[in-house]
Amino acid sequence: MSEILCSINNSIATVTLNRPEKRNALNSIVLDGLTQTFTQLETDPAVRVIVIRGEGKAFCSGPDLRELSSRQQGDADPESGVIKVFQQIERSRHPTIAMVQGDALAGGCELALHCDLRVASEAAHFGMPLARLGLIVPFVLGQKLVEIIGPAFTKQILFTGHPIDAKRAYEIGMIHQLVTPSELESAAMTLAQTIADNAPLSLAGMKQTILRTISLRETIQHHDLHEFVNRARKSADAKEGVQAMLEKRKPAFRGE
Repeated sequence: MSEILCSINNSIATVTLNRPEKRNALNSIVLDGLTQTFTQLETDPAVRVIVIRGEGKAFCSGPDLRELSSRQQGDADPESGVIKVFQQIERSRHPTIAMVQGDALAGGCELALHCDLRVASEAAHFGMPLARLGLIVPFVLGQKLVEIIGPAFTKQILFTGHPIDAKRAYEIGMIHQLVTPSELESAAMTLAQTIADNAPLSLAGMKQTILRTISLRETIQHHDLHEFVNRARKSADAKEGVQAMLEKRKPAFRGE
């Protein structure tokens, strides 16, 4: 079974995360599949808009914790691949829409945020529970949160680690359209078709204009912050946090 599915209809490419039994958690296979799919779509003349969705009840529950746990034993940066994929999606020449029907947590929340637009079901939840895992959000991912919802709500989401429901996400500007579960697919596809009916050169040019407007964010130095991220990633608390999540229990953090 392929972890990433892609279909094209009426100039709309629908990319589906297809790990419903794992709540569409992001593992290396999913990330590789997203990279390959977006690389192919980038030069496909039949595509004008891309919709990203998740199969099953969850949009995306974030990183695969078992894979993350195994990587905690090594020196590799487990977030680097995720960041590269998200940036590829954000920089796609095609407008992108996240169709969020359920939980969008951690990397799943960031996946939705790196799309240009977000349409969500009233049953959806958004959250960044990294503090509950003993981890620190990488700079560029925290930067994306601040860019979209501002510093005040970013603090609330990151400090508490608690997810917010779709209604609250709409109120703080995290999502663009809130609909009932039964209306979600129709609403997302109607929005996609509205965009796809517009002039392709106009769409590409306006997206590049927006990306250029915010491009100065990439010049901000953050090497020192990466050290905080790396220290937390290798801490005993991080191993305890991931293990506790896998065992569905409250973690016992010790600050080390």
